[in-house]
Amino acid sequence: MQRRVFGLVAAAVVVVGLAGCGSSDSGGGAGSSSGESGKTQVTIGVVPIVDVAPLYLGQKKGFFGSRGLDLKMVGAQGGAAIIPGVVSGQFQFGFSNTTSLMLAQTKGVPVKSVANGAASNGKVGGDVTGVAVKKDSPVKSAKDLAGRTVAVNTLQNIGDTTVRESVRKAGGDPSKVEFVEIPFDQMPAALDDGRVDAAWMGEPAMTIAKAQGARVVASPFAETDPKLTVATYFTSAKLAQENPSLVKKFAEAMTESLRYASEHPDEARRILTTYTKISDDVIDDLTLPSWPAEVDMASLEKLASLGEEDGIFGEKRPDVGALFS
Repeated sequence: MQRRVFGLVAAAVVVVGLAGCGSSDSGGGAGSSSGESGKTQVTIGVVPIVDVAPLYLGQKKGFFGSRGLDLKMVGAQGGAAIIPGVVSGQFQFGFSNTTSLMLAQTKGVPVKSVANGAASNGKVGGDVTGVAVKKDSPVKSAKDLAGRTVAVNTLQNIGDTTVRESVRKAGGDPSKVEFVEIPFDQMPAALDDGRVDAAWMGEPAMTIAKAQGARVVASPFAETDPKLTVATYFTSAKLAQENPSLVKKFAEAMTESLRYASEHPDEARRILTTYTKISDDVIDDLTLPSWPAEVDMASLEKLASLGEEDGIFGEKRPDVGALFS
């Protein structure tokens, strides 16, 4: 399982090398004209979860259009899968959990965070992600996850890193948790069918699982750091160097979108129906993350230390300042 994630990162290194040898830029790495609109079409790799609501809301409100940007969103299972697409120029920008970005940096993948994405809301038992088990499960707390199978959307990312921290803080042995990779939208069924003992879920999967009787036994983000920066929007070092104007416009529009979503949570909820299959009866029950305009550097340093402790970065510690500042 570990080899699969390192393979994705290695693929990104290979892809960027191939892109550098090519005679044309078919991926549209610098953005491409969208025709009569006169706007620059920008393709963004995203995970279709509640965290990216500000991006879609900002598009609807015209924050990107007013800066000459025409957005096209492409869904993926997780940040680890989006990184190679950004490096190759398939996407100009991507959304990724911060651990995957740190892992990519330590492997020499040239990426740079350009705008905040989402953060923990700081509420233990009511955060935007949590570890859920079936109603009749013998698991009562994070400590009991040791020796159990826990689903995460992608391995070696912020999910398993923070779940281990919850287990550690509860007095359990984090090395004995077995993580399995399952897409978020398949987790409620996997949990209900007994294919896994527990599932680390974001929204809307968590609300769906709760409706099936699942209960939350851990809130890894909030338990790791109540201000934890969970994910950011990023680009390739190549695009940042070659087209700083495009990067600046995207970052400014994204920051405006984050602030608007924070001030208008009901609108952020409703925009979810445009890119997910969430029904109206579920929307009002969803737990929202925090959408601060700036990353929390202290929480990212803590996350880097945890990843280092768990051995996911190898011998090289991430340079958090260079990646996120």
